[in-house]
Amino acid sequence: MTAAPELAPLTRPRRLRSGDRVAVVAPSGPIPEERLARGLAILRGWGLEPVVAPHVLDAHPRHDYLAGTDRARARDLQEAWCDPSVAAVLCARGGYGAQRMVDLLDWTAIRAAGPKVFVGYSDVTALHEAFALRAGLATLHGPMVAAATFLDDAPTREHLRATLLEPESVRTVPALKTARTLVPGRSHGVTFGGCACLLAAGLGTADSRPAGRGGLLLLEDVGEEAYRLDRMLTQLLRAGLLQGVAGVLLGSWEECGPYDGLHALFEDLFGSLGVPVVEEYGFGHCPSTLTIPLGAAAVFDAEACTLTFDAPALD
Repeated sequence: MTAAPELAPLTRPRRLRSGDRVAVVAPSGPIPEERLARGLAILRGWGLEPVVAPHVLDAHPRHDYLAGTDRARARDLQEAWCDPSVAAVLCARGGYGAQRMVDLLDWTAIRAAGPKVFVGYSDVTALHEAFALRAGLATLHGPMVAAATFLDDAPTREHLRATLLEPESVRTVPALKTARTLVPGRSHGVTFGGCACLLAAGLGTADSRPAGRGGLLLLEDVGEEAYRLDRMLTQLLRAGLLQGVAGVLLGSWEECGPYDGLHALFEDLFGSLGVPVVEEYGFGHCPSTLTIPLGAAAVFDAEACTLTFDAPALD
């Protein structure tokens, strides 16, 4: 069997500038109007011009965990991406629903529209993987406009703002003070990954990677007990996603039980891979969450707990 090719850096969008129009979409769960208004005010304070997609405040007629119908959510993202006046597409929140609409997007048109800034995490992992594999575009694993971490945590906002508007200032992304080296070492690779349950759910779909050869794999999740995380991560291992990875960055595991049990699980599953591994790096569902480029080449130093990108996240 031919080995999967190594991951290559993806096409980066340009950095944002004062006055840029940025579209806010809701590909997953429903959005409280008050939280959306607060998020939009923050974006305006950065000198950006937020544009709310037509169906962001919709509610699905049957499923109250979805922000509108699948087609409406997909249409909002499609139209925002293909609008030449829009420089970025920012997700309002995660939750659940991105998987239901990802196949309704016209990926030929998205590729033709070219690279744009795309930001989100959690359920948005399904879209990060689709943008990478179907369009060859780099994205940002970062906080969402109506999420509590963005609204209430100044370090979270500042790291995203700097990444969007001054990307050269955050070319090195040091881990938060919570970080611990699980396996020491230094490696070079291309970042990919996100929410563990979404990566596991994507196996066998059009957005499933045969392997992560040459990749720096980011993993995080929320509200999952240790045995469920064990099942997901073991599935990723058995499916070959960690085959040939250059390193593993473990983010936050909020509401996933006592950390001693998680540490033992990570040591068991990742300790023998022979690549650098850091846990509690500081991205995902946690305070002061970091914005991390996906599809970008970087040096990962597990002893210093740093990720230094070959180039700024945005051109």
